[in-house]
Amino acid sequence: MTAETPVLPFPVVAGKAEGYDIDQVDEFLAAARRAFETDDPTELSSVDVRRTAFRLVKRGYQIAAVDAAMGRIEDAFAARERENALAREGARAWVGSSRKLAQEVLDRLSRPARERFRRVGALRWGYRIDEVDAVADRIARYLESGESLTVEQVRTVAFRMQRGGYDEVQVDAVLDAVIEVMLAVG
Repeated sequence: MTAETPVLPFPVVAGKAEGYDIDQVDEFLAAARRAFETDDPTELSSVDVRRTAFRLVKRGYQIAAVDAAMGRIEDAFAARERENALAREGARAWVGSSRKLAQEVLDRLSRPARERFRRVGALRWGYRIDEVDAVADRIARYLESGESLTVEQVRTVAFRMQRGGYDEVQVDAVLDAVIEVMLAVG
Protein backbone atom coordinates (compact mmCIF):
# COMPACT_ATOMS: atom_id res chain seq x y z
CA MET A 1 0.00 0.00 0.00
CA THR A 2 1.43 3.40 -0.98
CA ALA A 3 0.69 6.68 0.67
CA GLU A 4 -0.69 9.27 -1.70
CA THR A 5 1.05 12.60 -1.95
CA PRO A 6 -1.37 15.36 -0.97
CA VAL A 7 -2.39 17.72 -3.74
CA LEU A 8 -1.31 21.25 -2.89
CA PRO A 9 -3.49 24.19 -3.95
CA PHE A 10 -0.50 26.19 -5.24
CA PRO A 11 2.86 25.44 -6.83
CA VAL A 12 5.85 25.35 -4.49
CA VAL A 13 8.97 27.38 -5.25
CA ALA A 14 12.09 25.43 -6.10
CA GLY A 15 15.69 25.83 -5.07
CA LYS A 16 16.73 28.62 -2.75
CA ALA A 17 13.84 30.92 -3.64
CA GLU A 18 11.36 31.84 -0.93
CA GLY A 19 7.61 31.56 -1.04
CA TYR A 20 4.71 31.91 1.36
CA ASP A 21 4.64 29.62 4.38
CA ILE A 22 2.49 26.65 3.33
CA ASP A 23 0.97 26.05 6.77
CA GLN A 24 0.01 29.72 7.19
CA VAL A 25 -1.59 29.89 3.75
CA ASP A 26 -3.48 26.63 4.21
CA GLU A 27 -4.70 27.73 7.64
CA PHE A 28 -5.89 31.07 6.25
CA LEU A 29 -7.67 29.41 3.31
CA ALA A 30 -9.52 27.06 5.67
CA ALA A 31 -10.58 29.98 7.89
CA ALA A 32 -11.67 32.02 4.86
CA ARG A 33 -13.74 29.13 3.54
CA ARG A 34 -15.45 28.67 6.93
CA ALA A 35 -16.14 32.41 7.21
CA PHE A 36 -17.56 32.62 3.71
CA GLU A 37 -19.74 29.53 4.09
CA THR A 38 -21.16 30.68 7.43
CA ASP A 39 -21.83 34.15 5.99
CA ASP A 40 -20.74 35.71 9.28
CA PRO A 41 -19.52 39.25 8.43
CA THR A 42 -17.82 39.60 11.82
CA GLU A 43 -15.55 36.60 11.25
CA LEU A 44 -13.60 37.84 8.22
CA SER A 45 -13.97 40.83 5.88
CA SER A 46 -12.53 41.85 2.55
CA VAL A 47 -10.28 44.29 4.43
CA ASP A 48 -9.00 41.44 6.61
CA VAL A 49 -8.21 39.45 3.48
CA ARG A 50 -6.38 42.41 1.91
CA ARG A 51 -4.28 42.96 5.03
CA THR A 52 -3.30 39.33 5.51
CA ALA A 53 0.42 38.68 5.18
CA PHE A 54 2.30 35.41 5.14
CA ARG A 55 5.82 34.62 6.31
CA LEU A 56 8.38 33.97 3.57
CA VAL A 57 10.16 30.61 3.76
CA LYS A 58 12.19 28.31 1.55
CA ARG A 59 10.03 25.77 -0.29
CA GLY A 60 6.89 27.84 0.24
CA TYR A 61 3.99 28.49 -2.10
CA GLN A 62 4.68 30.62 -5.16
CA ILE A 63 3.89 34.20 -4.22
CA ALA A 64 2.16 35.22 -7.46
CA ALA A 65 -0.21 32.25 -7.37
CA VAL A 66 -1.23 32.90 -3.76
CA ASP A 67 -1.57 36.65 -4.34
CA ALA A 68 -3.88 36.02 -7.31
CA ALA A 69 -6.04 33.72 -5.19
CA MET A 70 -6.10 36.26 -2.36
CA GLY A 71 -7.37 38.86 -4.82
CA ARG A 72 -10.22 36.55 -5.85
CA ILE A 73 -11.06 35.82 -2.21
CA GLU A 74 -11.09 39.53 -1.40
CA ASP A 75 -13.37 40.16 -4.40
CA ALA A 76 -15.79 37.46 -3.20
CA PHE A 77 -15.95 38.88 0.32
CA ALA A 78 -16.36 42.43 -1.01
CA ALA A 79 -19.21 41.38 -3.30
CA ARG A 80 -20.98 39.71 -0.40
CA GLU A 81 -20.41 42.78 1.81
CA ARG A 82 -21.81 45.01 -0.93
CA GLU A 83 -24.93 42.81 -1.31
CA ASN A 84 -25.49 42.72 2.45
CA ALA A 85 -25.04 46.49 2.79
CA LEU A 86 -27.41 47.16 -0.10
CA ALA A 87 -30.03 44.93 1.49
CA ARG A 88 -29.50 46.46 4.93
CA GLU A 89 -28.96 50.14 4.11
CA GLY A 90 -30.29 50.56 0.61
CA ALA A 91 -28.47 51.73 -2.48
CA ARG A 92 -28.53 55.42 -1.60
CA ALA A 93 -26.70 54.95 1.73
CA TRP A 94 -24.19 52.50 0.25
CA VAL A 95 -23.37 54.79 -2.66
CA GLY A 96 -23.20 57.75 -0.29
CA SER A 97 -20.65 56.13 1.98
CA SER A 98 -18.58 54.97 -1.00
CA ARG A 99 -18.73 58.45 -2.52
CA LYS A 100 -17.60 60.00 0.78
CA LEU A 101 -14.57 57.71 0.98
CA ALA A 102 -13.75 58.36 -2.68
CA GLN A 103 -13.87 62.11 -2.04
CA GLU A 104 -11.54 61.79 0.96
CA VAL A 105 -9.06 59.88 -1.20
CA LEU A 106 -9.38 62.38 -4.03
CA ASP A 107 -8.81 65.28 -1.63
CA ARG A 108 -5.58 63.64 -0.45
CA LEU A 109 -4.39 62.91 -3.99
CA SER A 110 -5.20 66.42 -5.21
CA ARG A 111 -2.56 67.94 -2.96
CA PRO A 112 0.51 69.34 -4.73
CA ALA A 113 3.07 66.84 -5.97
CA ARG A 114 5.68 65.91 -3.37
CA GLU A 115 3.25 66.99 -0.59
CA ARG A 116 0.58 64.28 -0.79
CA PHE A 117 1.83 62.12 2.08
CA ARG A 118 3.84 62.43 5.24
CA ARG A 119 7.60 62.03 4.68
CA VAL A 120 9.91 59.83 6.72
CA GLY A 121 13.08 61.32 8.20
CA ALA A 122 15.98 62.11 5.90
CA LEU A 123 17.91 59.04 7.09
CA ARG A 124 14.97 56.61 6.88
CA TRP A 125 13.71 54.75 3.84
CA GLY A 126 10.27 55.43 2.41
CA TYR A 127 8.47 55.01 -0.89
CA ARG A 128 9.91 56.91 -3.86
CA ILE A 129 8.03 60.16 -4.05
CA ASP A 130 7.95 60.46 -7.85
CA GLU A 131 6.58 56.92 -8.26
CA VAL A 132 3.89 57.38 -5.63
CA ASP A 133 2.90 60.74 -7.14
CA ALA A 134 2.58 59.13 -10.60
CA VAL A 135 0.27 56.46 -9.22
CA ALA A 136 -1.64 59.10 -7.23
CA ASP A 137 -2.20 61.09 -10.43
CA ARG A 138 -3.55 58.01 -12.18
CA ILE A 139 -5.90 57.19 -9.30
CA ALA A 140 -7.11 60.80 -9.20
CA ARG A 141 -7.93 60.63 -12.92
CA TYR A 142 -9.82 57.37 -12.30
CA LEU A 143 -11.87 58.99 -9.52
CA GLU A 144 -12.46 62.28 -11.37
CA SER A 145 -13.14 61.15 -14.91
CA GLY A 146 -13.33 57.38 -14.88
CA GLU A 147 -9.96 56.77 -16.57
CA SER A 148 -9.37 53.04 -16.87
CA LEU A 149 -7.86 51.46 -13.76
CA THR A 150 -8.40 48.00 -12.31
CA VAL A 151 -8.39 46.77 -8.74
CA GLU A 152 -5.59 44.39 -9.69
CA GLN A 153 -3.43 47.29 -10.89
CA VAL A 154 -3.85 49.01 -7.53
CA ARG A 155 -3.30 45.78 -5.58
CA THR A 156 -0.05 45.01 -7.34
CA VAL A 157 1.52 48.46 -7.44
CA ALA A 158 5.05 48.45 -6.04
CA PHE A 159 7.34 51.34 -5.27
CA ARG A 160 11.08 51.51 -4.97
CA MET A 161 12.55 53.02 -1.83
CA GLN A 162 14.40 56.28 -1.22
CA ARG A 163 15.75 58.06 1.84
CA GLY A 164 13.31 60.69 3.03
CA GLY A 165 10.50 59.21 0.92
CA TYR A 166 6.81 58.97 1.61
CA ASP A 167 5.64 57.12 4.73
CA GLU A 168 4.78 53.55 3.64
CA VAL A 169 1.96 53.12 6.16
CA GLN A 170 0.16 56.25 5.03
CA VAL A 171 0.51 55.46 1.31
CA ASP A 172 -0.63 51.86 1.86
CA ALA A 173 -3.68 53.06 3.83
CA VAL A 174 -4.75 55.29 0.93
CA LEU A 175 -4.22 52.46 -1.56
CA ASP A 176 -6.39 50.24 0.67
CA ALA A 177 -9.09 52.92 0.65
CA VAL A 178 -8.92 53.10 -3.16
CA ILE A 179 -9.38 49.34 -3.37
CA GLU A 180 -12.29 49.57 -0.94
CA VAL A 181 -13.98 52.20 -3.13
CA MET A 182 -13.38 50.21 -6.31
CA LEU A 183 -14.79 47.03 -4.78
CA ALA A 184 -17.75 48.92 -3.31
CA VAL A 185 -18.89 50.15 -6.68
CA GLY A 186 -18.27 46.77 -8.25
